[in-house]
Amino acid sequence: MNLNQPLHKLSFLAVFHRFIMGLSLNYYTHTTHTLKRQDSTKTLLIKTEQLLRIEDHDFALRPGFGGAAIPVGIDVQVESIDSISEVNMDFTMTLYLRHYWKDERLSFPSHNNQSRTFDSRLVKKIWVPDVFFVHSKRSFIHDTTMENIMLRVYPDGNILYSVRVTVTALCSMDFSSFPLDTQNCSLELESYAYNENDLMLYWKNGNDSLRTDEIVLSQFFIDDFHASNGLAFYSSTGWYNRLFINFILRRHIFFFMLQTYFPTMLMVVLSWVSFWIDRRAVPARVSLGMTTVLTMSTIITGVSSSMPQVSYVKAVDVYLWTSFLFVFLSVIEYAAVNYYTTLEEMRKMKRGKIPSTFNASQAMAFDGCFHDNDIELTPFPPLRPSLTPDPLIAANQSSDSRSSGGTRLRRQRSLRENVELLVSNSNMIDSYSRLAFPMSYLLFNTIYWSMYC
Repeated sequence: MNLNQPLHKLSFLAVFHRFIMGLSLNYYTHTTHTLKRQDSTKTLLIKTEQLLRIEDHDFALRPGFGGAAIPVGIDVQVESIDSISEVNMDFTMTLYLRHYWKDERLSFPSHNNQSRTFDSRLVKKIWVPDVFFVHSKRSFIHDTTMENIMLRVYPDGNILYSVRVTVTALCSMDFSSFPLDTQNCSLELESYAYNENDLMLYWKNGNDSLRTDEIVLSQFFIDDFHASNGLAFYSSTGWYNRLFINFILRRHIFFFMLQTYFPTMLMVVLSWVSFWIDRRAVPARVSLGMTTVLTMSTIITGVSSSMPQVSYVKAVDVYLWTSFLFVFLSVIEYAAVNYYTTLEEMRKMKRGKIPSTFNASQAMAFDGCFHDNDIELTPFPPLRPSLTPDPLIAANQSSDSRSSGGTRLRRQRSLRENVELLVSNSNMIDSYSRLAFPMSYLLFNTIYWSMYC
């Protein structure tokens, strides 16, 4: 037993030693392979920098420094217009921005004249134009799964630099015709550091430099997309080239017709129903008037909350407040009818046509309606006997009066008499309102839609 025990220990140590040597060999092989791959990547990058002679030049300076301005062509493809905000007065656009220029410092020999394409790592080591978006609020370059940047270098030194960017920019909107409005927005590009003496921005292919995909917006039609250029002056640094991406937006009206105009029209028409309700039905007419007034107030508040607080009157404000005025006047109309009805009853009571024991408020206490059965009207007084005994004499007298007086003219009532007649007969106020209110509102709609459409 004492001789076999050392032998078992020696065999176990030999197996364990072999296992450790195997692990060390695998780790060494894996590490060597990884280092070789890193060395090959570094070697490839070093070969690229050597090919373009990046270390031989100072790329902090623009190409042709001290000479004429370097021309930089711009080409834009609009991918989408993501959102348009009336409250913030801005729009968000995603686009492909491409720059074209020539830097002879990056020229390289090539037998087949084939270009070389790189990613964002090389962009940080060379000179690129410092184009920015004027009046932009936010912007970023997409970085999924890598930064969406492409750099293509041609053997003669021509360079294509492309980025995919999303920008939110200001759009000064005029809402005086809202929602029947058309907005002109523009995205402006400009060099930040180089004025026109150092860098000249221009559209690469003229009007064809701006291309768009099929863009569909929920609230707008895109009537036009075009490119233009101009100059911008800064008092401290001079003149700069500026490029414009202009587009015209025409608003969809159907959404606002369903959400604003049609409900407003219905509320105005509903307020006219009170003209056909009995003037003594106080609860019915008052509740109907208050309901339409409160509904109009809710519509106006909803529209105002989704709009910027501008200091001028919008087209929708004109329509809503005029419609609110019609609804309000229908309530005032019933107040006038009720008031003059009370005056008329008081006069009849003084004349004795209504018994002094009659109480109009008690008659309306239960249902608010005026009941003719509750009032006993006195009969008409008998006609007085004619003073002319003989009808022939009366006929002769009437013929003599016509021959002597000529044609008898009917005197027209004055305005004051018409008003007094209207006041003395409150039923006529409802009768005239049934015609005056619809005709006035129809005239207003005709003028409104002819002005803004």
